Amino acid sequence: MQATTSERPGARCPWCGTDPLYVHYHDTEWGVPERDPRALWEKLMLDGFQAGLAWITILRKREAFRERFEGFEPDVVARWGEPEIAAALADPGIVRHRGKIEATIGNARAYLDLRDRTDFAAFLWDFVDGTPLQNRFRKQSDVPAETDLSRRVSRALRAEGFRFVGPTIVYAFMQASGLINDHLVDCPAHARVAGLAGQD
Repeated sequence: MQATTSERPGARCPWCGTDPLYVHYHDTEWGVPERDPRALWEKLMLDGFQAGLAWITILRKREAFRERFEGFEPDVVARWGEPEIAAALADPGIVRHRGKIEATIGNARAYLDLRDRTDFAAFLWDFVDGTPLQNRFRKQSDVPAETDLSRRVSRALRAEGFRFVGPTIVYAFMQASGLINDHLVDCPAHARVAGLAGQD
């Protein structure tokens, strides 16, 4: 995410700017530890749709995505075929990209295959030993786009049959889902999110 405002001590992370929707997302959702497997799958799918786009674009379309993808229930999306793909491609409320839509269907099937062996949330949280990593970056420019950890998670997801899960997408997903606390250390949300780490 690119900085859009000046970086001041005690200010929010600059990437959310002043857009009310973006600010609310930053203040209430981004970085909060998520341990519900279905919600984690939804977040990962939306991060895949973000590839090549700004996150605010996906955020503005999120409710339309949820309606079109039937609540992002993997059991439902896994049964999609060409009629559902065609309907999604005709829906201006979402990102109409056949490759990403087809990947989401395949990822629903991968999720179900994985679920036969382990919980999706446990699979992901095991990479951080069940506890959010607490970074202490002071400038947005210090925050990496990907890390060795995100590369490992990406490889593991690909080995399970997931697509659109490159290391940059995975790192953004881990930030958003609270596996990593990447709020800048002077952002009020950093301490608030850190305080949630042991409350799950």
